[in-house]
Amino acid sequence: MSVGIVSYGTYIPKFRIKVEDIAKVWGDNADILSAGLMVNEKSVPDLDEDTVTIAVEAARAAICRSSLDPSRIEAIYTGSESHPYAVKPTSTIVAEAVEATPEMTAADLEFACKAGSAGMQACMGLVQSGMADLGLAIGSDVSQGAPGDALEYTAAAGGAAFVIGNKEEEMVAIIEDTYSFTTDTPDFWRREGMPYPEHGGRFTGEPGYFKHVLGAAKGLMNKLGTSAEDYDYAVFHQPNGKFPSRVAKMLGFSKEKIAPGLVVTRLGNTYSGSCLMGIAATLDQAKPGDRIFATAFGSGAGADAFSFSVTDKIDKIRDKAPRVEELLANPVYMDYAMYAKHKGKIRRA
Repeated sequence: MSVGIVSYGTYIPKFRIKVEDIAKVWGDNADILSAGLMVNEKSVPDLDEDTVTIAVEAARAAICRSSLDPSRIEAIYTGSESHPYAVKPTSTIVAEAVEATPEMTAADLEFACKAGSAGMQACMGLVQSGMADLGLAIGSDVSQGAPGDALEYTAAAGGAAFVIGNKEEEMVAIIEDTYSFTTDTPDFWRREGMPYPEHGGRFTGEPGYFKHVLGAAKGLMNKLGTSAEDYDYAVFHQPNGKFPSRVAKMLGFSKEKIAPGLVVTRLGNTYSGSCLMGIAATLDQAKPGDRIFATAFGSGAGADAFSFSVTDKIDKIRDKAPRVEELLANPVYMDYAMYAKHKGKIRRA
């Protein structure tokens, strides 16, 4: 039985801060940072925005895009590393907001930046088994970076939602297969109650990101008997612009194939929403018959690779909700003081 994407939706806050405005505060060289990270600015949540509100907006956009009956959604999984409650699920709030309750299952997922893709895999299993008509997988984050830390230049806010189903007449992209590669690698962590995460320096690159992304990507290609030449587009987790560009080259993908989904330069790293946002941006441009290769990465560490085949249904729903480019347009810029207020880095005693 085939399974695939029935619809998708995204949400990006309107506020942005430029790398140069962060660098100015900490005495860093903005030109070197922007060139090294391949990031010029990042999104910032409004004072009343968090993982829940972003997830709700992305989910509503997905439902609106396909005009589906939300009561058909029988499973919702929200992946994030910034859930607002330690004990209280995000997914039940989303379910109520989109009117999918009560005959459904819901849970929150955590696996750093690949919790959203893990939700997609869970929905695939439920739909393929017949346990759910439709599943809704969301990656949403208002990611954190300590003041002055390298993460502060990229940690952003945003989310993407994907409705997963198995009816041929509804699927806009068939999920041909998926493959995961996982180890216990301490490249990034945050203990309970700590406001900001820490990262393991030398573990973040080769042992973390590249080992796992390459492991999952090569594993799926070997499983399917495909190569970069068989795909029209590719998307990789975007902690910055340099890592996905480098891993794409290592796997044989051209710059042109990753360009549509490489939104990190203007958005920053939306963590659980990162790879999903890239997939959505690519679907915004893809034509029927195109194939998309995608690999999400989550610190700790693991990667999920997917192979998609776009159907002719994409043209019928694409413009019924805002495209990623529309959400990136017309940003409202803020200085570091306002940014710190929005991110809760300045608080009254």
